[in-house]
Amino acid sequence: MGGYIALEEAIALPGLAERRPPFPPPDNIAPEFYADMAARLPDVKELRLPDMDANGIAIQVLSLTVPGIEADADPVRAVENARYVNESLAGIVAAHPGRFAAFAALPLQDPAAAVIELRRAVSEFGFKGVLVNDHVQGRYLDDPLFDAVWAALADLGVPLYLHPGMPPADSWHVLSGHPEMDGALWSWQATTGGHALRVVLSGVFDRHPNARMILGHAGEFLPFQLSRFDSRYATLTHPRPLRRLPSAYFGENVLVTTSGVLSPAAVEALVRVLGADAVLFAVDYPYERTSAAVAALEGTALTQAEKDKIGAGNARRLLGL
Repeated sequence: MGGYIALEEAIALPGLAERRPPFPPPDNIAPEFYADMAARLPDVKELRLPDMDANGIAIQVLSLTVPGIEADADPVRAVENARYVNESLAGIVAAHPGRFAAFAALPLQDPAAAVIELRRAVSEFGFKGVLVNDHVQGRYLDDPLFDAVWAALADLGVPLYLHPGMPPADSWHVLSGHPEMDGALWSWQATTGGHALRVVLSGVFDRHPNARMILGHAGEFLPFQLSRFDSRYATLTHPRPLRRLPSAYFGENVLVTTSGVLSPAAVEALVRVLGADAVLFAVDYPYERTSAAVAALEGTALTQAEKDKIGAGNARRLLGL
């Protein structure tokens, strides 16, 4: 089947809300946007599939929307909820052959259990990777506790999609008095990009050269700073130096998607920095409009071969679709 493959497409599972305390949404979301988002998040047949058909989306790779399993403070509950989420996602994928794939939710509060659930999701359900909503109760993925998770990802040949998360791990004074900066407008990109840079600089990809991490939103600010990362890294002392310059991991171990980036110029520049093989299409449904995401790619001056790679070819190769 032709068409786009979209990699960062959120879904809510109403049954999950019954299994844990509620997480209230931010109080500065416009009511009309919230109503539309709330209708679309748990839906499959009435809104999601027609939207996909209308905009040429062949496959959505589904993932649990924020706050995700990462917000569960109790490791036992996290394990139970991750299993519930993955079984629910597997049911949706099975009910609509060829239209959906999924990224697993992992109970990273218990890294050993997370490895077990990762292997189950990939081997039993055919999931294409995992999605992590930023920090796990204040811990980041460069923590040695998660090394077995990276090893399992590399062994299975599936990527980890690092996504913004909520609630935040800490409070930034720079956000004080400007609630509009907190969230998708700015702070999520900054914190997720910082998290990803921690992973790179910690040597995760030296230890696990076959591991892959995907960043949405044009790489969470990072791709356009690669030359500066290299130049400043060269001026520092390092207790555990990387085997390569920081930029060398981007495009090989770190890939990016176009989710939430609705500017053809920005998409084109991203490809010029990282290469067409390192960029994959995503919408960020239902938080962004599918039509706008498609138009952003189609409006570029990229060659048709480059657009085909970004639109679907890279996803088919990376995820085995």
